[in-house]
Amino acid sequence: MPLKTLFLNPPSFEKFDGGASSRWPATREIESYWYPVWLAFPAGMLEGSRLLDAPPHHVSAEETIQICKDYEFLVLFTSTVGWKSDQRLAEAIGAANPAIRIAFVGPPVTTSPDRALTECPVLDFICRREFDYSVVEFANGKPLDEILGISYKLDGKIVHNPDRPQVEDLDAMPWATKIYMRDLDVTRYNVPFLLHPFIALFSTRGCPAQCTFCLWPQTLSGHAWRKRSTDDVVAELAWAKQAFPEVKEYFFDDDTFNIQKARTIELCEKLKPLGLTWSCNSRVTTDYETLKAMKDAGCRLLIVGFESGDPQILKNIKKGATVQRAFDFARDCSELGLVIHGDFILGLPGETRKSIRNTIEFAKRLDCETIQVSMAHAFPGTELFEYVEKNGFITNEAMSDEAGHQMAHIEYSGLPVGYVMEMVQKFYDEYFFRPKAAFRIVWKAVVNRDVRRLYAEAKSFMKLRSQRIRTVRVVNQIGGHI
Repeated sequence: MPLKTLFLNPPSFEKFDGGASSRWPATREIESYWYPVWLAFPAGMLEGSRLLDAPPHHVSAEETIQICKDYEFLVLFTSTVGWKSDQRLAEAIGAANPAIRIAFVGPPVTTSPDRALTECPVLDFICRREFDYSVVEFANGKPLDEILGISYKLDGKIVHNPDRPQVEDLDAMPWATKIYMRDLDVTRYNVPFLLHPFIALFSTRGCPAQCTFCLWPQTLSGHAWRKRSTDDVVAELAWAKQAFPEVKEYFFDDDTFNIQKARTIELCEKLKPLGLTWSCNSRVTTDYETLKAMKDAGCRLLIVGFESGDPQILKNIKKGATVQRAFDFARDCSELGLVIHGDFILGLPGETRKSIRNTIEFAKRLDCETIQVSMAHAFPGTELFEYVEKNGFITNEAMSDEAGHQMAHIEYSGLPVGYVMEMVQKFYDEYFFRPKAAFRIVWKAVVNRDVRRLYAEAKSFMKLRSQRIRTVRVVNQIGGHI
């Protein structure tokens, strides 16, 4: 029998999504939780294991410590924002159960393994990048010095084993949905723009795009694009349809689900007979024919990273897209009846007051059903981090407040962090308080019989809006620095 293993997305800030499922770990404007898909794969390889996703299930740190007393091995997915609290939690778990072995996985330990092992002595090892087989091998008794892709301490010195090759045979991986059935309550997962309840899964790994700010391809999944067979994807969804009759929508959480036209169309042909409603991430470079195949197969919504309405900023971040292509894409989606949730970022390299205004007007012209506006965060391990650190643009403060909400931490000449924070709020106000946008949201809630959900989300959003306005006033009073 392998070590009795607990895979943990840890408790942290209240309503904090954590890192195991979030490409942008932060507390959202509206309480949202993504599935810990990364942890589900190794959890499916080890008999007797459990996947504990603490945030959406509202499992406290104290409860987590008690649960860990029954396990021999803990695999904790940490995040840059949650690192300090994750470290304290691991130390408390080690104190309560001295025999437990502890490994951290995730972007922060990939990019800074020495720091992780130095700051958190309770760690037995950390895994760099993809960790599926590394933790499974350890649980099955393989010695540390024989496991690829890990770092650990030996006689007071840090040892970095050779890198582990990326997983190529994705069909050999367990189905994440079977672990959800075993360990999770799918009704606990909520994303405002997805139907509830929903389920998220991967059909591919990796992203060949070169966006300088994007955390996952540069620290975890890599740029090599690997795909499951379309038959394996459809078989999992057919099983899930029977196993979860209450689920209203399936979400492909791939970085670039539809980047290969032929594969997307092939998959859509096989999905069509299932009669499912599904959504996915998409790039604006997807053409009309591919979008039509997706719509015909049951696709409802696309999450699209537009990022900026300024052509130079799109070049600076290596987005591989243009403003005009974004408009063409949005037009095609509108004609086909595909809904868009648009993502935008303020504070990217080259940002000015004028470019922020351009992006707000750009978003209004796109007129996506819903949007999310983020402040640029330079996560260690990304090209953006190297750029802003080299040029002295990072402020000395953390990228989140005491509740895990995003705080601007990149400052350019003439663009104080206080101004960027203020414009994030103005962006939301100008966008959602338009009569057209407000009516659309209310009408959707009525049609989907989700008025109670809309009320809760609106209340949460307005509460954070008030907090942000107060924070901006304080920041501006002290000269634009947090």
